[in-house]
Amino acid sequence: MALRCGIIGLPNVGKSTIFNALTKSAVPAENYPFCTIDPHVGIVPLPDPRLNRLAEIYKPEKVTPATVEFTDIAGLVRGASKGEGLGNQFLGQIRQVAAIVHIVRCFEDENTTHVEGSLNPVRDAELIETELLLADIESLEKRLNITEKAAKNDKTAKKEFAVLNRLLSHCNNGHRARTFAADEDESSVIRSMHLLTRKPILYVANVDEAEIIQENRGQFCQTLFDFAEKEGNLAIRLCGSLEREIASLSDDEKSLFLDEYNLPEEGLNKLIHAGFKLLELETFFTGGPKEVRSWTIKNNATALQAAGEIHTDFERGFIKAEVFPYSELDKLGSEKAVKDAGMAKLQGRDYVVKDGDCIYFHFNV
Repeated sequence: MALRCGIIGLPNVGKSTIFNALTKSAVPAENYPFCTIDPHVGIVPLPDPRLNRLAEIYKPEKVTPATVEFTDIAGLVRGASKGEGLGNQFLGQIRQVAAIVHIVRCFEDENTTHVEGSLNPVRDAELIETELLLADIESLEKRLNITEKAAKNDKTAKKEFAVLNRLLSHCNNGHRARTFAADEDESSVIRSMHLLTRKPILYVANVDEAEIIQENRGQFCQTLFDFAEKEGNLAIRLCGSLEREIASLSDDEKSLFLDEYNLPEEGLNKLIHAGFKLLELETFFTGGPKEVRSWTIKNNATALQAAGEIHTDFERGFIKAEVFPYSELDKLGSEKAVKDAGMAKLQGRDYVVKDGDCIYFHFNV
């Protein structure tokens, strides 16, 4: 399961700069709206020092990290839901991702144009989300018109019409689809629509170099964090221009650079880990002489589901899973030592996988 994130925001807020730093790409990042028109996609390995330690222990032929896929989507503007600024095209691109990374400008710069004429992070965030909501309302209205006809002679369509009608009323009252209460059957209908406002949002406050080194958030940044909390979403802050510099450095140079700015880690690592938290994802590992690999699954996934993430044959022929914690392998230094210490346990298909579990699957097809 790859984490797929769409990077959105108003024009000129630093989306392409941050995307370039994340993916070490060279997407144009100019001071005018719609510099990005076609979406750019970058695949980024998930930063995880545990994988490096596993490689030291197993000395495999190959090391494969979990990945995060980022799509740089062109800047949305007021009226995007009605097609302004190629809005329909851009909104369609957002439907394809699992989570939204919303870049919001939180720095003053007279040399960088602001399409709304002034700096106001909460207004900017609400503007984008209003466009997403309006697009969802239009989608719901179209689906309702189709479903209403079928509902006259079909019980399933009648139930679908009822839930969509309730959801449309919910959205028309200014609420996101994500806050709509629905049972599992109703949720299945709603999921099929790929509504924009059902997607979780990670707000990224793009601040300047002066603020990123301060422990306390500035006024503009704080208002965005308060807004994110109110909306039930997450927020982080980073400095796009600084991350662009960091991305071009060697590992040793990065360490010195981060120390100079008193930063504990690259802001982009923080962004990726926040995305995992937002989507309620976790990592498990498989290891051996051929390959050490990290895999991404939903929190509380079972051993059977984890097996299916590797291959459908693993899931179909599942017998048992041999599981031990990464922490024990790290401490004892070898798989044999872990087994000798009795820390490896045989688990059935209903075992709930924990973040950092090392798993060997037994199966027979």
